[in-house]
Amino acid sequence: MSTAPPADRVIDSLFRPLQVRSLSLANRLVMSPMTRSASPGGVPGEDVAAYYARRAAGGTGLVVTEGVAIEHPTAVDEPRVPHMYGAQALAGWRAVVDAVHAAGGRIVPQLWHVGPLWGAMCEVDPALVPMRPSGRWGTPGVTSYPAAYVERSAAPTRAMTEADLDEVRTAYVRAARNAADAGFDGIALHGGHGYLLDAFLWADTNTRTDRWGGDLRARTRFPAEVVAAIRAEVGPDLPIFFRFSQHKQQDYTARIAQTPDELEVVLGALAEAGVDIFDASARRFDEPAFPGSDLSLAGWAKKVTGKMSSAVGSVGLGAPMRESRAAGAAAAHDNLGEVERRLAAGEFDLVSVGRLHLADPTLAHTLRTGGPLPEFDRSVHEATLT
Repeated sequence: MSTAPPADRVIDSLFRPLQVRSLSLANRLVMSPMTRSASPGGVPGEDVAAYYARRAAGGTGLVVTEGVAIEHPTAVDEPRVPHMYGAQALAGWRAVVDAVHAAGGRIVPQLWHVGPLWGAMCEVDPALVPMRPSGRWGTPGVTSYPAAYVERSAAPTRAMTEADLDEVRTAYVRAARNAADAGFDGIALHGGHGYLLDAFLWADTNTRTDRWGGDLRARTRFPAEVVAAIRAEVGPDLPIFFRFSQHKQQDYTARIAQTPDELEVVLGALAEAGVDIFDASARRFDEPAFPGSDLSLAGWAKKVTGKMSSAVGSVGLGAPMRESRAAGAAAAHDNLGEVERRLAAGEFDLVSVGRLHLADPTLAHTLRTGGPLPEFDRSVHEATLT
């Protein structure tokens, strides 16, 4: 069953165009990155191209791909996650980009290194050392990971060396160059959820005493250097998106910033390095980020940096991802009036929607014409690329 739209639903702000550097978007609706594990050997095929093109044809302004592995031995542990390296994978991505462009859409890849969370998706080679800033997985807290994985991963490993840092930085830059050469419309970095770049920001996983650790500004140094190196490589035209989060998959209650001032330290350094749009990942997009204000995490990102921001988290849904995993489905919940209110007020600039894009490839058309919201069912909508 789907939820009928209220008679007074207004979503005019969602369908205003947006320009950021060389990227022109027809509207503010973004397909949020979602791991699909449908690229055997890391090579996206015709089915992946058709999957993304369907969302572009359905009217979505911007497609952000699933996380794409950079060329590093422990970047991603699932062999069906796509790569941004190798002749076959890059040819596959060129076909994806061409298909999305032919459908009238725009597309950016989300470059990914899982860092401490190596081994969460699949069994891994025990001889390979996961990339952890200080060798720490993170103090286990509220998490959806199985207890056996948490226990296995909690044991400390060696901290990243200077050589490790150089290799990872170079791999990010090479992946960004490959993406630009494949015709992508920008670059996105996954810097949240406890993955590698986020692990430098989080005090629990970064206890280093060298220049890569210490206070909040120092902990931001490596992610900012990655951004700056990518900006230098791809030049001034392509926009750079940076996904960040307060919560971590190791602990949903974790926070990198306790106050707006602390958030400004982190995001300000990343903005100076070259980030154009902050993709603020929260479990609910409209949840107040700090006491004393109803401003969302995306709203604060824009306020403290002056850069554009994108809101994501349970748009059109009644349950955050963690709860819906347990239930297997998430009932539709029409909170688009709140999306519109905040967009119209300029609180944020883009709205990222994940699961409803799986349930309805023509989601943009559905929203624009006032159609009923689709309901997401994991057993149906995550089973295949549709």
